[in-house]
Amino acid sequence: MKLLRHLAGYLPVNLASGLAAFGGVYVFTRLLTPEEYGRYALMLSLMAIIHTLSLTAAEAAAFRFAGKAEHEGRLPNHFASILSLTKRSFLISLLLLLIACFLLRHQSAYWPLLACIGLLLPVSTIIQIGLESHRAMQSVRRYVVTETCRLSGGFGLGALIAWQSGFGAASPLIGMLVIGLVLAMREGLWLKRQARTGTPNRQTRRHYLTYGLPIAAALSLDIILSAADRFLIAWFMGEAAVGAYTAGYGVADKTVLLICAWAAMAGAPLMMDAFERHGPEAAVKEARGLIRTLLLLGVPAATGLALVAQPLADILIGEALRAGAVEIIPWIAFAGLLNGLNLHYAASVFHLTHQTRQLALMMLIPSLTNIGLNLLLIPGFGLMGAVAATLISYSLGLVVLLSAGRRVLALPLPVSDLVRIAIAAFAMWPVIQIIPDWGSWPELSAKAIAGALVYSGLALWLDAGDARRFVRQKMQSAHPSDT
Repeated sequence: MKLLRHLAGYLPVNLASGLAAFGGVYVFTRLLTPEEYGRYALMLSLMAIIHTLSLTAAEAAAFRFAGKAEHEGRLPNHFASILSLTKRSFLISLLLLLIACFLLRHQSAYWPLLACIGLLLPVSTIIQIGLESHRAMQSVRRYVVTETCRLSGGFGLGALIAWQSGFGAASPLIGMLVIGLVLAMREGLWLKRQARTGTPNRQTRRHYLTYGLPIAAALSLDIILSAADRFLIAWFMGEAAVGAYTAGYGVADKTVLLICAWAAMAGAPLMMDAFERHGPEAAVKEARGLIRTLLLLGVPAATGLALVAQPLADILIGEALRAGAVEIIPWIAFAGLLNGLNLHYAASVFHLTHQTRQLALMMLIPSLTNIGLNLLLIPGFGLMGAVAATLISYSLGLVVLLSAGRRVLALPLPVSDLVRIAIAAFAMWPVIQIIPDWGSWPELSAKAIAGALVYSGLALWLDAGDARRFVRQKMQSAHPSDT
């Protein structure tokens, strides 16, 4: 019941994230040229790498230890130590940004984007530390309000700037920056109040770094795993090809990852709280609910995207980028599911048990594999070579993390549930195939509704992923007086 309530609570964030992701593809693939869209995608990936390498350690510690500090009555010292650590981390992000500026010194088209990134890094970190703290302390409402405003406001303003100005590839980043400044002031004041009576502690900072740095390394490797192909595509095929690849990737990968992140927003804090309060067995019990929810929602989402790739691309992606994007959507949808299971389930055992160094070492395997396969496959197979490299690398990563994780804490692997969910998802295919290719919204709507009805009905009949209990709990939460 608690997981279901949290799923409902975090729903607005996922709707806003979906609006920003799909709206961004729809708007910016039309308002920007293929080269500008590719340039924007490359710089967004660069910002994510710099941010993760330098600032994510403090953000990870803010999430992992806020709940524990609250239970022990030492929140002010916790926040004072986090803010002290963050200030030092800003120096590293500045150094990494200067290196990027030096490498791109002859590429004047990238200079406005680099300037935006330089301002966005500290702004985003202040907001993210606040968000991670709210999530760990299960302050769902404040988290939802802040993140919803950041996502929807940044997208809306960026779209307006791209439409009415000549800033080109920098427009989305400018929108994110303006909204981010407003929210950073709000979250910064909240963090300052939380740390007002606290004192930074050197030993606590070291402990937080010991925990957070391997997570930052692992997440950086995951970003490299998901973004290295863009830089290699730019090298081998040019910025316009990056634009087509990113458009298809953004539609497919983001959809499934949003659903996985939604489940993790609700389930991960419950797992962590159970582990801290009651030990590994309680965490495993919460993990069972999380993995069932991930599979119950993620598998049909990936399957459905693969089956409606053409009408979805017709609606969301500008004509200049559509042909290249539609080819990769079905495959990237399943890659997104693998990535979601990696990030939000297989890696969680290392976070819970503080085995973050091992997580970073494990992530080296799929990341290096991905780079090697891209170098090998892109010259001969183009965008589909990058897709194949992504699928192989994510599959390898999932096997490696699950295998290594079971030596630390054996999280549930519900094979029976997965088989029943897969059967229910596969049943969508013949139904969707018989619907005529009307094109655009009529075709997409008809196929989506038909697929959802078939999957839901069969999932309930098979009780896939404990679907009947899921529905009963939802009905009970909607009508508490009847229970």
